[in-house]
Amino acid sequence: MRTPIIAGNWKMYRTAREAAQAIRTLRDLVADAAEVDVVVCPPFTALPAALEAASGSRIGIGAQDCHWEKEGAYTGEVAVPMLADLGCSHVIVGHSERRQFFGETDATVDRKIEAVLAHGLACIGCLGETLQEREAGQTLPVLERQLRGGFARHLHSPRLVIAYEPVWAIGTGRTATPAQAQEAHARPPCVGGEVANLGAM
Repeated sequence: MRTPIIAGNWKMYRTAREAAQAIRTLRDLVADAAEVDVVVCPPFTALPAALEAASGSRIGIGAQDCHWEKEGAYTGEVAVPMLADLGCSHVIVGHSERRQFFGETDATVDRKIEAVLAHGLACIGCLGETLQEREAGQTLPVLERQLRGGFARHLHSPRLVIAYEPVWAIGTGRTATPAQAQEAHARPPCVGGEVANLGAM
């Protein structure tokens, strides 16, 4: 069984200087936390500063998204080799906000996971249902569809972490309870990989 992972997604918050200061504070707090892996995912612009501040510590630095191609005419996108070159250890893929606001699909999640794993980084792959789907009792069928459509080819990889990140938790002040997260983790046909609950930090 792998070491549990605690991943903090900073979303569109913190400048490079603010990120570095937060990492320096976090270093002392997690210095003796050998029982968990700690990962922080700042915005792209803060990654170099965060990596420098985390150097020599137990803190892994991840990106919040990526493109599936290694290079190309994709204005505004960031490729996995670029993230690997910086020194990132993880990449978040398929976050609920990417699905809701930016058209992320199971197919693009599949391609991004493939790219992340192919370049040697760990992938935190997110899945989750909308409020309408939850209220209609469709949580488990939706999670199964997302697993089959975006994750199935990669479940054998020890570098894939599957995170339950429901869309209904976006900007509502609501979060999945431990019982809801456990239900999501236990029921879908996940036959490999690891399952985690990704929260905001």
